[in-house]
Amino acid sequence: MAKNGGLPLLSGKEELILSLLAESGWEGFGLDLVERSGNKLARGTVYVTLDRMEDKGYVKSRRESIAQSDTQAIPRRIYSVTGLGQRVLATAQRWAAEPQGAR
Repeated sequence: MAKNGGLPLLSGKEELILSLLAESGWEGFGLDLVERSGNKLARGTVYVTLDRMEDKGYVKSRRESIAQSDTQAIPRRIYSVTGLGQRVLATAQRWAAEPQGAR
């Protein structure tokens, strides 16, 4: 995690993903995030970014439950923001809101 003035920095994609997941405690699939972002996130990079964020502890995932009768289905990963992710997002948003000279 890069730091600037003691505050963590997020990439634009990371901040957008955390913002989407933090809304009302929402959780969802990677393709849901692409759709909810108004296509600001690309299908090809959302999962790479989510994996990196999970390694950092910003998000967590779980496998979707699939009925045993549905043998053709592949379980998807459902993502949600962690407490650390919420704190990092809040810090990044405060940092962005500060006047340039205050940094």
